[in-house]
Amino acid sequence: MLTAQQALEHLLSHAKPVHENENAPVQAALGRVLAENVQSLVDVPPLDNTSMDGYAVRATDTATPGQVLRVAQRIPAGSVGTQLEPGTAARIFTGAPVPPGADAVVMQEDCAILEGSADQVQVNITPTLGQWIRRRGEDLSAGKTALAAGIFLRPQELGVAASAGLTHLNVKRRVKVAAFFTGDELALPGESLKPGGIYNSNRDTLLACLRALGCDASDLGIVPDRLDATREALRRASKDHDLIITSGGVSVGEEDHIKPAVTAEGRLDLWQIAIKPGKPLAFGAVHKADQANGANTDEAWFIGLPGNPVSSFVTFLLFVRPFILKLQGRKSIATPSYFVRADFDWLKADRRNEFLRVKMNEQGGLDLFPNQSSGVLTSASWGDGLVDCPPGQAIHKGDLVKYIPFDALLK
Repeated sequence: MLTAQQALEHLLSHAKPVHENENAPVQAALGRVLAENVQSLVDVPPLDNTSMDGYAVRATDTATPGQVLRVAQRIPAGSVGTQLEPGTAARIFTGAPVPPGADAVVMQEDCAILEGSADQVQVNITPTLGQWIRRRGEDLSAGKTALAAGIFLRPQELGVAASAGLTHLNVKRRVKVAAFFTGDELALPGESLKPGGIYNSNRDTLLACLRALGCDASDLGIVPDRLDATREALRRASKDHDLIITSGGVSVGEEDHIKPAVTAEGRLDLWQIAIKPGKPLAFGAVHKADQANGANTDEAWFIGLPGNPVSSFVTFLLFVRPFILKLQGRKSIATPSYFVRADFDWLKADRRNEFLRVKMNEQGGLDLFPNQSSGVLTSASWGDGLVDCPPGQAIHKGDLVKYIPFDALLK
């Protein structure tokens, strides 16, 4: 069996970012991937300005505490002051440009207006040069890179783009993913369950995962357990999509038609991966319906996930997610993790790499869901992440373990 790392490296060696870009208004670019570096159109801030309400002064005029200066001007944000003459101060408010001649700002709490005099201020500290002054261009300089290609655009990146004077951003088009689900036992919520039937939870889980990652996700529904139906679904999915994802049918039983169907419509590797939950994973490509020459540009990638709901969810996070991130052209595709204290014992070490559903407690440690079965999807809903437990390793209370938070995986 392949290790998780071997399987992931193989997947990523094939993924290539989509080529097409789109020019999107900044407000419509949330959740997209930046296609090229963008430069700031302006200096940010455009002038030296104050980060505090207070008084702009000359440091030489306030070399000792208690100096009294005449307040010669008042500068609110949005206005520009005049040259600050020696022996004077300027009343100034947060965000306002520092007047020429001033080289420090004293916050108002460190000053006092002399009783009976509206234009005399006593400076009760000795300011340092540049105190409370934000320098022109200290955030962004005109012509310099404001945002780098390959980053996922969050609200804060859109704010940077706006501060740089940008109205539009060149972004990667959304990765198009088709998903369908195999199994005659499956039904959709709202339908009557036949004997032996179950509701299809993987459909809602996986489609939500795809949309959370910013994909254009198409739901092709439940496909009957027949070879001809599976082949037809693959042909339909390949037409307008970059990637096809299925859940179930990737084993080698008589009712598992994914392997022969993908082999007939393209090419397939079927792996056994040494992880738990999860084990079977299929990877390959399906020829486009109108072109069957086998070239990568004429194919849709294919990843087949196991059918058990937790296995499907975990293998999506570990393998499909980074594959999609690379298709999107993202700069960072690593699975985020950090070490956290285990507040549980897990003494039955497995020969496979286990991914345990856990939740962080109020003490900053991790609690373990009591039932780690691959069919218990409530373990993933209860939990807020996974513990990556290496093969053959037990966990004792107090051990530091590698924790993978769900929140960091689905954005």
